[in-house]
Amino acid sequence: MGVHDAPQWLLSAFYRSARRAGASAPDDEVREVGQALVDQWSGPGREFHNLKHLVDVLVRVDELAEETHETDLVRLAAWYHGVVFDSADGKAYANKGGEDEAASAVLAREQLTALGVPDAAAERVHDLVVALVRHSPDPTDFDCAVLCDADLAMLAAEPQRYKAYLHDVRAEYAHLPVEDYVRARIRILKKLLARPALFSSPLGAAWEEPARQNVSAELQRLEKEQAKLLAEAAASDEASADERASDDAAPTEDAPAGPVVDGQTSQPDTAAS
Repeated sequence: MGVHDAPQWLLSAFYRSARRAGASAPDDEVREVGQALVDQWSGPGREFHNLKHLVDVLVRVDELAEETHETDLVRLAAWYHGVVFDSADGKAYANKGGEDEAASAVLAREQLTALGVPDAAAERVHDLVVALVRHSPDPTDFDCAVLCDADLAMLAAEPQRYKAYLHDVRAEYAHLPVEDYVRARIRILKKLLARPALFSSPLGAAWEEPARQNVSAELQRLEKEQAKLLAEAAASDEASADERASDDAAPTEDAPAGPVVDGQTSQPDTAAS
């Protein structure tokens, strides 16, 4: 989903949330910031963390909206939560999936403040975005719980959609060698499964079981793939070692074919064999 594929309601949704949050800037300035965000979400290299993901998160926030206190601040946090993104660094995937929440949070505070959003509201959006670094909200902070749940909701998707999600994530990190990607993905899945709960809001709790089923199935598949990769690597190393040993044992062209006796090279007695 690129810039031209953005739903018609998307920019209007940003405008409404910004106004409700207290933005006092002229209309064209508010819309200009919204368009810039759409452009960033549509940038190159975004196969999953793209405009479609933003729309999905906004839709999920609306599904859980009755549990929020300041819904429009949660929506604005969704707009900014992964706007700063870079999949180029291989280490980034294992750590945070390429999303730079800290930089995104700073951008949110700066842009919203410039639009006239009160400092307290802009700071709240900043803090909501930062909370996504760990996805472990304070259970009493319902706004934060809703945002975190909306961001993780894809884990509970129906199997075919989950499969498409996995394809897009892998495409986003196509530059990573398969063994590095598999290792990083396994690390992420194990961390998710180790959590007491994946979702924190009361309504989001309904996604817990399907999400754990998807994640567990993916983990089992990747662990099998990793075992296969390790076996193939071990076999390749063994073959290379055997080849080196064979090369070391073979006589060179200049080496005598038999033992040297009195300065003369004796030849093996082939006639007796």
